[in-house]
Amino acid sequence: MVAAVVFDMDGVIIDSEQVWDEVREELVTDWGGRYSAAAQRAMMGMSSPEWSRYMHDELGLSQEPEEINAEVVRRMLERYHGELPLLDGAVDAVRALAASYPLAVASSSNRPLIDAVLETAGIAECFVATVSSEEVPRGKPSPDVYLEAARRLGCAPSRCAAVEDSANGIRAASAAGMRLVVFPNRHFPPDEEAFALADAVIGSLFDLTAAVSTIAGSRR
Repeated sequence: MVAAVVFDMDGVIIDSEQVWDEVREELVTDWGGRYSAAAQRAMMGMSSPEWSRYMHDELGLSQEPEEINAEVVRRMLERYHGELPLLDGAVDAVRALAASYPLAVASSSNRPLIDAVLETAGIAECFVATVSSEEVPRGKPSPDVYLEAARRLGCAPSRCAAVEDSANGIRAASAAGMRLVVFPNRHFPPDEEAFALADAVIGSLFDLTAAVSTIAGSRR
């Protein structure tokens, strides 16, 4: 039985994976590094300490990871304040599910970005807890951010449904022992092995409430 719902944010509430890619590529170019086609997929799901270290070590930036992290967050906030890329149906789905379940966010985004997105979208009050992977030891695909979200909700992970879009996020929620609704990222779709972990797959966030209700009454 499902007693709580945990949302990823990037790719589930906002259409932002390509924004992260653009911002990081621009920064690497501006600061004299070398971006690669594989870099975005490599960094998807990483916590901010992990991806800023990756940009330093693998993409050739001489600045310290802390400086890289701060500049990426600054540029991301600038983009969000210009236009928040909300996904169709996301706000309605959050509000509908909040009427029936306690909700949490388990995101790879930095804390300032999580807070800015939820406040700007007008849904911050819908969430009992929000967790950034910078607040736990390891980013996705490790389960840490989902386990911490369940802890803050006061709910066993096995009684939570996670909503995810990416391969690393799917693996993280599955490793935490949660039920899984997958809304595939259209820019960076999950691989078949990740899809196989899903309890439900939806093509629109307008279908999310029904998908959660279906798995809420089913057993694995």
